Amino acid sequence: VDSLPGAELWGVRQSQRAALIEFVRRRSTQDRLLRGDVREYVEAAARVFDPEVLTIGFARRVATYKRLDLLTRDPEWTMSLLGGDRPVQVVLAGKAHPRDEEAKHSLQRLFGLKYAQVVGERVVYLDDYDLASAAVLVQGCDVWLNVPRPPLEASGTSGMKSAFNGGLQLSVLDGWWAEAYDGHNGWGLAGDVLEDHAAQDERDAAELHRLLDEQVVPEFYDRDADGLPAAWLDRIKASLRTLGPRFCATRMVAEYVEQVYRPG
Repeated sequence: VDSLPGAELWGVRQSQRAALIEFVRRRSTQDRLLRGDVREYVEAAARVFDPEVLTIGFARRVATYKRLDLLTRDPEWTMSLLGGDRPVQVVLAGKAHPRDEEAKHSLQRLFGLKYAQVVGERVVYLDDYDLASAAVLVQGCDVWLNVPRPPLEASGTSGMKSAFNGGLQLSVLDGWWAEAYDGHNGWGLAGDVLEDHAAQDERDAAELHRLLDEQVVPEFYDRDADGLPAAWLDRIKASLRTLGPRFCATRMVAEYVEQVYRPG
């Protein structure tokens, strides 16, 4: 991994993101038409979603404890993140359980922002998240966002798949990420548990904002003399090197064979 040429690694990531953007443009137009949205909103993502822009993915069951609203609870910050000189675009996919009222409310709050021009252009919500769309998302997203309220994360296998594709994790230190994060292979939010959920959510939203503003966005857009994001590529290599051997079926099967089923 360390010997991978930076230009080659970045070229692969660029290709994967471009494929995702093409998929998003097509699917978002279809989904917005089926939801009966106005023409300007239908056309927005297809016209502006950009293969050169930092792309964050949040794709999973939209449950209350997954805290999708950490991205949107401060609309002014959200607008500046999406529409600044170093913009971010966000791909969301999933659905809320019919009986999870708070999760449905979080989606309603998100859709309440949709007619702001920058949101229509930089945020897409893909309906009917399935294996086919998941494959495109874990390949193309630069950052895989997972911010569940600790200690409720069971595992986090979508993040493992993202990591194998050169995606970087921005996740709560719970589930697999509590074992995997080493300070250099992605970004971590505190995993300690607070009984006051409102205070916990405020703390984690502030830390998420800080990480995006001070580390994630600058590392993606800062380029060296060769036009490459050197710090970003170093983090991808650290991710591949540390996560690849540990969070894969090869290691799992080998441990079963050697430690459980090995003849006595």
